[in-house]
Amino acid sequence: MPDAPDAKSRVNIEDEMRRSYMDYAMSVIVGRALPDVRDGLKPVHRRVVYGMRLMGLTSNRGYRKCAKIVGDVMGSFHPHGDASIYDTLVRLAQGFNMRYPLVDGQGNFGSVDGDPAAAMRYTEAKLRPLADDLMADLDKETVDFVPNYDETTEEPTVLPTPYPNLLVNGSTGIAVGMATNIPPHNLREVIDGVIWAIEHREESLVEKYRGLSARIPGPDFPTGGYIVGRAGITAAYRTGRGSLTMRGRTAIEDIGKGDRQAIIINEIPYQLNKTRLIEKIADLVRDKSLEGVSDLRDESDRDGMRIVVELKRGEVAEVVLNNLYKQTPLQTTFGIIMLAIVGGRPRVLGLLDFVERFIEFRHEVVQRRTEFDLRKAEARAHILEGLTIALDHLDAVITLIRGARNPAAARVGLMDEFELSQSQAQAILDMQLQRLTGLERQKVVDELAGLLVLVQRLRQILGSEALLMEIVVDELREVQTKYGDDRRSEMVDDPGELRIEDLIADEDMAITVSSTGYVKRTAITEYRSQRRGGKGRIGMRTRDEDFLTHLFIASTHAYILILSDRGRLYWLKVHAIPDVGPDGRGKSIANLVSMEPEEKIAALLAVREWPAEDGERYIVTGTRRGVVKKTDLRSFRYPHQAGIIAVGVAENDAVIAAEITDGQGEIFLGTRRGKAIRFPERDVRPMGRTAHGVRGIRLRAGDEVVGMAVVRSGGAVLTVTEHGYGKRT
Repeated sequence: MPDAPDAKSRVNIEDEMRRSYMDYAMSVIVGRALPDVRDGLKPVHRRVVYGMRLMGLTSNRGYRKCAKIVGDVMGSFHPHGDASIYDTLVRLAQGFNMRYPLVDGQGNFGSVDGDPAAAMRYTEAKLRPLADDLMADLDKETVDFVPNYDETTEEPTVLPTPYPNLLVNGSTGIAVGMATNIPPHNLREVIDGVIWAIEHREESLVEKYRGLSARIPGPDFPTGGYIVGRAGITAAYRTGRGSLTMRGRTAIEDIGKGDRQAIIINEIPYQLNKTRLIEKIADLVRDKSLEGVSDLRDESDRDGMRIVVELKRGEVAEVVLNNLYKQTPLQTTFGIIMLAIVGGRPRVLGLLDFVERFIEFRHEVVQRRTEFDLRKAEARAHILEGLTIALDHLDAVITLIRGARNPAAARVGLMDEFELSQSQAQAILDMQLQRLTGLERQKVVDELAGLLVLVQRLRQILGSEALLMEIVVDELREVQTKYGDDRRSEMVDDPGELRIEDLIADEDMAITVSSTGYVKRTAITEYRSQRRGGKGRIGMRTRDEDFLTHLFIASTHAYILILSDRGRLYWLKVHAIPDVGPDGRGKSIANLVSMEPEEKIAALLAVREWPAEDGERYIVTGTRRGVVKKTDLRSFRYPHQAGIIAVGVAENDAVIAAEITDGQGEIFLGTRRGKAIRFPERDVRPMGRTAHGVRGIRLRAGDEVVGMAVVRSGGAVLTVTEHGYGKRT
């Protein structure tokens, strides 16, 4: 940072603000918000675990108060306030945030419900074994140390982790002008991928990506659930940016006497607050945005999560579940930004880049550790060689030492007499008398022989790239054996837009609608065949002054097109209609589609599949004033929740009937006064949705059309009056 100008100097405020802001931004980016690609830790994470190690809080020791840990870390390494340190300590201990926690907490460390951790004066913590291994070789000069903020001690610039912690535990952070969001992964899979990359360093770039993707198929979140689709993961692994869809794990259970069902939520997406999810579902039910839910409760306990969404009788569980996915965070998106600090600068990296950076780092750590061990072994062997010489000339050594005026003279005498180094001579002077026994001499000889073998081995490792990388692989496998576990998040293929029809049996249903607008469906199998004279059975329970107006058969996979008397068309899937059994009344159609209060149902049409080409099928409509219209059925293939205009209807007119045709029939219209007309359907040209149509029959004053049918030439028409008289023509 440049020296501050003295009080009399003048500076350009634009230059000063640019320089100051860049200093601030780089401080946040490098020193606060982004993880290092090598150990996967931000500075505050590194300082917390390193501070705990200095306090002796390893996994095999006892717990200490978190307030003591926070105070020591803040005083020695991180002078940015206790809140950030304790928040970091808490997160490192939370199993629902960290795939492999580094801190073992004792006390209330928060929950997936969003409950905060207890105050630091109440909680205790120590390191987990995995964190011990994270710093296993820290005392062997494997990483560089720098002075702390007040230069009273030193701290490591990075920890010598033996596994790719950044991929394993992920990281999230917001810096200045950039952010990172790296998902956690399965330790076993990541190590398999790293070992494969080490053993196939000569492969092409394409083969490396293919090999890594086969062994690291995707993230693995601590809360489990499903990961839907692989396209976003592939993009993120190649470019460092992408997204994936997370979905909670659910099950459908029968409750009561088996005529009702409940959706059980056992796992939720990563970083989702369980309480907020429940509140969101409750709000949707309260606002009637989510239909079919009768009760909602949280039955989670120490054995696991269990959110129960009870459904009303006759509701289709798959339909409600689909609405939960669409309207609540039970299905949500995780945006991947694989940004990390590389060489002091932020960089977006792909999966292969992460793996190769870790391999380079681990190679450096093992090499520096081996060099340290070699220096220590050579130094010790040098001392033992001097001790061996002294033991071989024990009487002469004793005589020389007894005759020396002081230790310095004895040291010089030993160096001159036996050609020893200063360190060897000092070791002889420091040797205890008990080392002069024959047994102790043999120990020195044996230790020296072992050290000479070790020195030769260490030199071989440093001289062979293959041996060094073999050690890296062996240590990776050791970590994998100790801490590897099964995948928690299940990878499933993306079906695109969730098709509920794929989850529902394809069967015929009897659809009934009453005059007051109640609709229901009943399986055809509920109605058994009876002989002539049989009484039948109740098909729909109605109230006084209500009666059945529509009855037809449709598949559970079909659409019902609802045409109102005002010419608006609404869509309703058959499986979304409640199945309440033959005795049930059903549900008001106003709760299923967004019809206006003054609208009445004019016609119901079942459509199993939409035509592939224009001109294959049509909807023919007729109005009370005798207006006929023909519209291509494909014009209605895109559902709209609020409905659309299907027929333009005059103010004093109303739609009274509609049929789906192939365009080759004959249109038959009948009036209240017994008049009728029949004409070829081809005489009516296809029109757009909002058109009014053409006159199909000329009516006299006081007359109106009461019925329409599309018939085939040669067929018969059965006319029935309101008093029960019938006529076949």
